[in-house]
Amino acid sequence: MRRVKSFFGGIYPDDSKKSTAEAPIEVLQAPQTLVVSLLQHAGGEATPVVTKGDEILKGQLLAQANGAVSAPIHSPVSGTVVAIEPRAHACGSSVTAIVIENNGEDNWVEKNGHPDPVQLDAATIRQRIQEAGIVGMGGGGFPTALKLNPPKNTTIDYLIINGCECEPYLTADHRLMVEYPEEIILGAKLMAKASGAKRIIIGVEDNKPDAYEALKGHAGAIDVVSLPTKYPEGGEKQLIQALTGREVPSSGLPFQAGAIVQNVATAWAVAKALRDGEPSITRVVTVTGKPVVEPKNLLVSIGTPIENLLEAAGGFNGAVGKVVIGGPMMGGAQFNLEAPICKTLSGVVAFREEESATPAVLPCIKCARCVDVCPANLLPLRLEAFGMNEMWDEAQDYGALDCIECGCCTYICPSKRPLLQYIRLAKQEIIAKQKKPS
Repeated sequence: MRRVKSFFGGIYPDDSKKSTAEAPIEVLQAPQTLVVSLLQHAGGEATPVVTKGDEILKGQLLAQANGAVSAPIHSPVSGTVVAIEPRAHACGSSVTAIVIENNGEDNWVEKNGHPDPVQLDAATIRQRIQEAGIVGMGGGGFPTALKLNPPKNTTIDYLIINGCECEPYLTADHRLMVEYPEEIILGAKLMAKASGAKRIIIGVEDNKPDAYEALKGHAGAIDVVSLPTKYPEGGEKQLIQALTGREVPSSGLPFQAGAIVQNVATAWAVAKALRDGEPSITRVVTVTGKPVVEPKNLLVSIGTPIENLLEAAGGFNGAVGKVVIGGPMMGGAQFNLEAPICKTLSGVVAFREEESATPAVLPCIKCARCVDVCPANLLPLRLEAFGMNEMWDEAQDYGALDCIECGCCTYICPSKRPLLQYIRLAKQEIIAKQKKPS
């Protein structure tokens, strides 16, 4: 088993994965009504191509990409479009969604799979990935086909498949690696061909030995590497540094270091799209937390309300303080459990009231622990001060845009200061200023 050195900084939280790490993926039947959001990716909302009252088939195109940084949306079931209207979204606001009444028949559109898709040329692979609506399923949501098509005169030495799943509680990717290693390897080969990558490396944290062995058994010449269990090992820049020794330039993108990073769930979705002809309409979600009666890993239809997943896991066994979508480090608390599952959401984590209480904020004691753990080599305490005092130019000068929003600084702070929240505010203001016409 080959191991590599890790990246600078990071933390070692309790991974809290035991309750679902060995729980096989279960298929959750699609509900009677699905709410398919038109914003399931980075960029702008997709544009509907159906109208209220239309009869639709499973896998049918519902909305087309709105610009280069966008992705098409497909129907997860067959049925009837009953509304196109703003609905609750996991991001915390209302987003236009296509509401579908499921007829329970699962009548598919004609599939366009290929028995040996690796034989397809790079342009065709990218086109089919784009048409399938595949985006980064690790949380970023950037359109996969666009990511696999770097600028001309760019050499991609490495395609890195991220199997770290470093967020506490989450095991959706872990179970995909254990149960679908062949599909993940196929998806990796397809993305390597699409991008022209010379070498494929799959990184798996060493708290998932069964996933490592499953992938290794199908990898052939692909390099499967065991990484130290540390958060945020799965960050793009951190993973590139750990596996290749290269650093992505400040404010730069991975291709500038000759690498592309894709999540294992994305590789799985690519294999299903190219081999089986199925667009991105399902994903695996971990449902867990101390208040959850029976934590599970569920294969769910996109558009299924969060509350349906919690019900499938037996509901709650006591008072709940907070429900978070995604992991506890980078996820967002939900105000409405009717919000639907999107392509980028890999976890539903519930916390008891005592676990989720907001701590009292104390003055900074200048201990510099936040500096020691910052994987982006920033000064979080200084950036927080700039954010608090609306000093956006100074925050930009100190590298606020390089913050990956991992939350290590807030986690480690003995004074319980909301460092990340103020840094995020500064980033938002800097980006908004950059977008204003000069």
